[in-house]
Amino acid sequence: MSTKKKIFDIIQIGDKSNFASRLFDIFIVINIFANITAVFLQTFRELNAYSTLFHTIELITTIFFCVEYLLRIWTADYLYPNYSEFKSRLRFLISYDGIVDLLTILPAFYLSGFVVFRMLRVIRIFHLFRINMQYDSFNVITKVLWEKKNQILSSVAIIVILMLASSLCMFSAEHEAQPQVFRNAFSGLWWSVSTVLTVGYGDIYPITILGKCMAIVIAFLGVGVVAIPTGIISAGFVEQYTKDSATTNYKKLDIQDVVEILVDNKLAGRTLADVRKKERLTTYLVLRNGLTVLPNDDLKLKRDDIVVAKIEK
Repeated sequence: MSTKKKIFDIIQIGDKSNFASRLFDIFIVINIFANITAVFLQTFRELNAYSTLFHTIELITTIFFCVEYLLRIWTADYLYPNYSEFKSRLRFLISYDGIVDLLTILPAFYLSGFVVFRMLRVIRIFHLFRINMQYDSFNVITKVLWEKKNQILSSVAIIVILMLASSLCMFSAEHEAQPQVFRNAFSGLWWSVSTVLTVGYGDIYPITILGKCMAIVIAFLGVGVVAIPTGIISAGFVEQYTKDSATTNYKKLDIQDVVEILVDNKLAGRTLADVRKKERLTTYLVLRNGLTVLPNDDLKLKRDDIVVAKIEK
């Protein structure tokens, strides 16, 4: 194996089979935390005496970021083997990982007066996300968000519509009474965001009777609407956990103990909990029309369903 291939295997994130790669991941995580901590502590005037130390830590950790970035560019042809060496490197540069790596090191070379480059130091946190997303814990989160994206987007759309409508209503009700507070619709939007999202800063509030009545209704609607995406995500986590648990149990099961039961007229219409109890089964999967159905207790079996189970002795 060439040196280039060995380096590629080491710097690949989430390779649990390679001990050197795992150590490299741990080193990068420590490097990120050290960098962010140094930048964070630089903002305290009480710690000005240690500013040289903080700048040194930031410089050293940034050098490691630069080395990692260059190594990833150098080994990009292994990451994209179907492309030429030039195209593979170009593809890495415009990929999520490549952009995060670039924005991680870019603030170290900012020019005086360019505040935006100093603000980009926050991007280093996404460098940590990039490592975490290669492991199971982060994969569960991304999987739930992706599977529930349509429901989440729908609920967010409802929240946005409610905020826009409430901002216009509040502006209409309060503008004449508080022209300096509710100057335009954006002032109403700021109030609606803090109210609908149940933050309630209290810097802008209605003083008219109509405005107060509207605020009561909007506040109640906000509590209910904001809870929708939370419930969707929570249900998604429970569903994903059930799937992972069922898959884990299935992998550990001896294949000789598994039976497939074709649901006939006798079993059709009965709940899975009833069949489990009377037939003394431990169910793992239910196959229906080529699809996998989670084996919930209240699931009603249909004719021609296939129940993958184990008969208890």
